[in-house]
Amino acid sequence: MEKKDLKIVFFGTPEFAVASLDRLVTAGYNVVGAVTMPDKPAGRGHKMYQSPVKEYALAHNIPLLQPVRLKDETFVGELRSLGADLFIVIAFRMLPEVVWTMPPLGTFNLHASLLPRYRGAAPINWAVINGDTETGVTTFFLKHEIDTGDIIDQERIAILPTDNVGDVHDKLMELGAGLTLKTVDAIVAGEVKPVPQEKLLQGEEATPAPKIFKDTCRIDWKKSATEIHNLVRGLSPYPAAWSELQAEENGEPMQVKIFQTEICGICPETSLPGEIFTEGNEMKVACGDGRLLRISELQPAGKKRMTADAFMRGARLSPLCRFL
Repeated sequence: MEKKDLKIVFFGTPEFAVASLDRLVTAGYNVVGAVTMPDKPAGRGHKMYQSPVKEYALAHNIPLLQPVRLKDETFVGELRSLGADLFIVIAFRMLPEVVWTMPPLGTFNLHASLLPRYRGAAPINWAVINGDTETGVTTFFLKHEIDTGDIIDQERIAILPTDNVGDVHDKLMELGAGLTLKTVDAIVAGEVKPVPQEKLLQGEEATPAPKIFKDTCRIDWKKSATEIHNLVRGLSPYPAAWSELQAEENGEPMQVKIFQTEICGICPETSLPGEIFTEGNEMKVACGDGRLLRISELQPAGKKRMTADAFMRGARLSPLCRFL
């Protein structure tokens, strides 16, 4: 089969998916349709938001489908009429069986982890939160249970000690675009030899990567400095780790997002977890393992993101201030 003969429908929504779609189009593949989320109101003006995949599809004259319900008969009929040989899914909703079984060459997904590690909605976050030093991307054929299908291929990268989730996301976006193209090339050449994930698990449980909720992001200062530092890295820049700051002894606590930290020394013996130590315009916080964490970037509720230095200059912090 030649590239131009292979008809592809691409499913995706965010910028992470656009990198792969662009790589396919640039390589000369015939993308006969793109499926993305419906437009929705966003921001203070409730202006209708278009997904990055929609913007790309419109700019490149790719036929576009935006179903509300993926089992809707009209949508399924329109999808079938495109006559696609292959579906590719990247950062999209879970597809019903009537959809993913449709193309003769199957449906594959690009997942931002080294499956079977980190099955679920937030694989990049959890890899950083857990302090992993390596991650990657996986292509696999869809089956009923989410992220469990037979693996087609994988690529790996290092997670650097200075990386936050935004850095890793951007690296995996480019790595994933290359793997998506490599996977389609292999399918066209008939060289795909999928490997069941059960073989890689060897009787062990797969690592979950559940959705991130607000409570997930709250800092527990009783934990070690390393655990807290990795939580901050794994949630920065979005959705961001947070804590409540009691600036005055009997004052109302203020919610503060924390974006950047550094492990920087040992606490005084009498310090309690969450206790704040200020030296000049530096803010250091006692952690549960007796070490200090320096906060360098934060965002008080209702204000812009700022350096700790700028915050300290404007804040009124009592000697007894602490994070709760």
